[in-house]
Amino acid sequence: MSTDRPRPVIKPPTAQESVLRELRRQLAGGVLRPGEPMQMEALAESFGVSRVPVREAMRILEGEGLVDYTPHRGYTAARLDVAEVTEIYRLREILETEAVRVGLPRLGAADLASMAEATQQVDAACQAEDLAALTAANRRFHFALFTPCGMPRLLRILEQIWSASDQYRALYFGVAPHREQMREEHRRIQDAALARDEAALLRFLDAHRAHSVPLVTGLVRRATAPAGT
Repeated sequence: MSTDRPRPVIKPPTAQESVLRELRRQLAGGVLRPGEPMQMEALAESFGVSRVPVREAMRILEGEGLVDYTPHRGYTAARLDVAEVTEIYRLREILETEAVRVGLPRLGAADLASMAEATQQVDAACQAEDLAALTAANRRFHFALFTPCGMPRLLRILEQIWSASDQYRALYFGVAPHREQMREEHRRIQDAALARDEAALLRFLDAHRAHSVPLVTGLVRRATAPAGT
């Protein structure tokens, strides 16, 4: 009797999933700017779908804090807010520290290989100046480190927090020196993970976040300052 396991059936993405993925890409890549109107009719036409999957995707993005909805005016890409940046990074510090402490002893060869692959993808995206691809590769790098904690609820909250901050990350990655600093910090984080050095790993992750906060908040202040100030 054959012991082969049945192959899983991979279903193609639904229209709503495809629209959601593309909208996230545009928000993360800075294609859709903070405060920019998002007309469902125009988006549905550009994606070649009806308004229904666009509306469903918008509701998900609204729940994640990536878009705002105003009655009688519709949806806009979420506006930037300095206080939100500070809160997001504080929450990241708390949750990521716990994920690393629990997960580092479980970090396996496959997780380290995922980090290495994500590093290559980050380098390629920086070379191409593709902010959407860079945002996705950066997330894969970090979550290769977080996922071994095996705490699904914590990881879901972290995913939501990271999604809510994609627009801020697009501002940060839009500056070439920031990208180079990020790559250098990633190398230190990866080396500490390979060495299973918890103290160094947490220290480098803290520094990685700490370097980003003043830079991101400064960019947000400039982006939201009234014209002429």
